[in-house]
Amino acid sequence: GCHFMANWMDRSTAGLIQMGCEGVDWVSHALFTRVAHVFQNLGDGTYYHSGYLAIRQAVAAQANITYKILFNDAVAMTGGQPVDGPISVDAIARQVESEGVRQVVVVSDDIAKYSGQHGRFPAGTTFHDRADLDAVQRRLRAVPGVTVLIYEQTCAAEKRRRRKKQELADPPRRLFINQRVCEGCGDCSVQSNCVAVLPLETELGRKRAIDQTACNKDYRCADGFCPSFVSVLGAQPRKRAGALGGAARAAFDARVAALPLPAAHDGLAPYDLLVTGVGGTGVVTVGALVAMAAHLGGWQASVLDFMGFAQKGGAVLSFVRLAAHAEQLNQVRIDTQQADALLACDLVVGASPEALQAVRHGRTRVLANTHPTPVAESLSNPDADLKIDLLLDKLRFVAGDAQLLTFDAQQLALDFLGDTVTANVLALGYAWQLGLVPVGLAALQQAIVLNGVAVPANQLAFAIGRLAAADPAAATALLAPPAHAAAPAGPLETLINTASAHLSAYQDAAYAQRWVQRVQQVALHEQALGLDPALPLAQAVGRSLRKLMAVKDEYEVARLYTDGGFQRDLAAQFEGDVRLQFHLAPPLLSRPQNGQPPRKLTFGAWLLPVMRVLAHGRRLRGSWLDIFGRTEERRLERRLLAEFDQRIDALLTGLTAPDPARLALAVLIAQVPMAMRGYGHVKLAQVALAKVREAELLHRWDPARHPRPAATQPQAGQLRGIAVVAERA
Repeated sequence: GCHFMANWMDRSTAGLIQMGCEGVDWVSHALFTRVAHVFQNLGDGTYYHSGYLAIRQAVAAQANITYKILFNDAVAMTGGQPVDGPISVDAIARQVESEGVRQVVVVSDDIAKYSGQHGRFPAGTTFHDRADLDAVQRRLRAVPGVTVLIYEQTCAAEKRRRRKKQELADPPRRLFINQRVCEGCGDCSVQSNCVAVLPLETELGRKRAIDQTACNKDYRCADGFCPSFVSVLGAQPRKRAGALGGAARAAFDARVAALPLPAAHDGLAPYDLLVTGVGGTGVVTVGALVAMAAHLGGWQASVLDFMGFAQKGGAVLSFVRLAAHAEQLNQVRIDTQQADALLACDLVVGASPEALQAVRHGRTRVLANTHPTPVAESLSNPDADLKIDLLLDKLRFVAGDAQLLTFDAQQLALDFLGDTVTANVLALGYAWQLGLVPVGLAALQQAIVLNGVAVPANQLAFAIGRLAAADPAAATALLAPPAHAAAPAGPLETLINTASAHLSAYQDAAYAQRWVQRVQQVALHEQALGLDPALPLAQAVGRSLRKLMAVKDEYEVARLYTDGGFQRDLAAQFEGDVRLQFHLAPPLLSRPQNGQPPRKLTFGAWLLPVMRVLAHGRRLRGSWLDIFGRTEERRLERRLLAEFDQRIDALLTGLTAPDPARLALAVLIAQVPMAMRGYGHVKLAQVALAKVREAELLHRWDPARHPRPAATQPQAGQLRGIAVVAERA
């Protein structure tokens, strides 16, 4: 149940008890620990069928426990079924009061709906917005006996279903991340735990972007302490033009019509196809389309779908078995090492033990989509490595190198169609053309029609997959020809060009030249060693120095919103009557209170002209007129820059011989500032953690001057910053 799912979400949650006995184990456990109180998660479905009896037992035992009852309006983790009987927030509140609980609290994402309804709740019930959850929990922790916190918020997956069926109003608000302002710290993912907040690789490092297709409009990501979030009101995502408009479509249709058909399956033995992917992207639909096409073609078929918890973002495996006669399908699951083909729409799930158990070396043909999909670690680790190459190596080892084919379904869909909604149907067309799906073409096309969902788009996606598999050159020719590009520059030369332009816009040309001279000094020293022609140390120093010299203070954030780039990015993603709201925490208006971080405030579009004026204030940067330069964060940034400048000298002094291992260590030390990301308290915590890492590396670099850190612990002031981020996580 819900109480156990939290165990694998990196939320410091522990405990294992069967559904319906939530909190029962604490009654005896409490006798043998100094811990005075615990919180116990409980879903509304479980509460209704048996969980309220556990609350009665806790009251009878006089336990100190707070039950956090999640009222999400559905049995969400297994398909959104309704709860077994009539249930409501006020009914739960009255029932637990009658059982003898000491305090009832209601927390909601829309607490205003309870205005005027307090009389339906027990006397003394308090009502709070979800932003106050932490403070409410701290208060309940000090109340002796059994207390109940009812957290009311409809399941995000259920909201998507209802909006799709037009049974729930679709809020006219979307969130947009200004990726140039974004620091890539990941605090938005910490706040929201949402798979729609995706990593975005840029020349300035990994940032964040919102997948508008997957967004459930919970808006919690905007609580991340970052000024890059903007609410876009009254607009819709722009339908990006693909490559098949006008005459290109006619040429495309002609090429697809001329494609050869794959060899037919002989039908003497069952054919086993395993389709894997991520929940909510159409993996189950792919299996259903193949099964329906088999039925239309006179084959027998069975489908067995294994779906991850909460459907959206969980692993999905669809076991599809085809045979000429029903008696050949004596089981629905593909037996060990018996798969004829594996269509891995997602590489992480495709290389999982559950999928690989069906693969036989030399027999199973594997088609793997290499498009990176964020894994659970991406929510907590902003630099999580998706390990695409290692996953492919795993598939090669199990299936055999000759059996593995790769492609990028999402990129093909984006290039040809302008979005990635139909990427898995495109993957089906790719697999069919390669002979991995032995059903008739007409039957499969009819199955898409019978499915009745976005039929023209899915038919086109299927055809694109066919062409990309059979004639990649022809598919590429349909795309717009690339503009003539100059000869590619080396990585360091590219860095120098882009960083110079960036720092000139940030401050002025003299400021940029200061950076160039420092990087060139490192490059000359590194060239003299004759180790790596790519000059990795100069590149590492250049990136870190650029970051430290171009901190995103108030002037820079204002410039990045008003120099035209933000408006172009916004227009490329949205269309309609766009109205903007900015979510910021200006240091002069928003301050920490009661030990909590500053609250973000919402500002209207009138702020843009103010930002244009503020952007010109960069000329005051560092002077006595710089009112923003006196904050703790700005003083820290100046100190970090001075320390790094000295660190560069120390690295060059200590790097005098052509020693590859020592050069690699110098590169690691030079890269430390890249981890100092974020704003405000988030940045302070990131700096503290980076300093711990730096102390370890410096000890390895020069043990005499840098003693081994005592248990690699940051200082007390730094620990406070880490504690804030840890608590928020």
